[in-house]
Amino acid sequence: MRHFFLLILLLLSLSATVAYGQAAPSSAEDYFNRGVARNEKGDLDGAIADFTKVIEIDPQSAVTYLNRGNARDEKGDHDGAMADYNKAIEINPRYAEAYSNRGLARTFKNDLDGAIADFTKAIEVDPQYAELYLNRGVARAGKGDLDRAIADFTKAIEIIPQLAPAYYGRGSAREDKGDLDGAIADYTKAIEINPQDANAYAGRGLTKLRQGKDAEAQPDLVTAVKMDSKLKSWVEATTNKIKLARKPKE
Repeated sequence: MRHFFLLILLLLSLSATVAYGQAAPSSAEDYFNRGVARNEKGDLDGAIADFTKVIEIDPQSAVTYLNRGNARDEKGDHDGAMADYNKAIEINPRYAEAYSNRGLARTFKNDLDGAIADFTKAIEVDPQYAELYLNRGVARAGKGDLDRAIADFTKAIEIIPQLAPAYYGRGSAREDKGDLDGAIADYTKAIEINPQDANAYAGRGLTKLRQGKDAEAQPDLVTAVKMDSKLKSWVEATTNKIKLARKPKE
């Protein structure tokens, strides 16, 4: 079964910001806003330093632990990020974004049971947050729980009908279940919404190969690799595997 993980970027909307490079901050709010600005510019170390200063001033700021955790996670410090998400949840046990981001961190650490638990908790807090169902579907698919994964992707689509990654995820799960027509329909919808989705082209092309429609598959596979050269080795290996499986066993 194909394992796939989708990184969902969660952004915080702030009503006031301070331009990067202004005079030295004088309050927790100033440090926080500068940290956000630095993070947006890719200065992760500077952002972490500013968020740490906020926490020194206001150790009960759950949103600051969340932001520092995000910056640490982006730097590859997954353990540090987890510690910050844990602290944000300790301060605010109903912080849906903190559960969601901790769930993502657990997904990338392959702690899929922990990730599912976090996404489920976040859904309890905010049941209309479509990306939570998407993320839980990814984790469930990774565990091979395809029926529940499909249900989660479908719920995400019900909430946001134009959520392309949910169609891709459901298509992949349907492909793994052997519902090739359903998979192609979902990959096609993902492409309609986002014509630059190389993974969806690859998924649709490989599914057509499984159906024996080699001529129809080829344009999708060429497009996928042209869009994202990193897919080339996976597409070639999967193509060879599919074709090898067609040969009669001796």
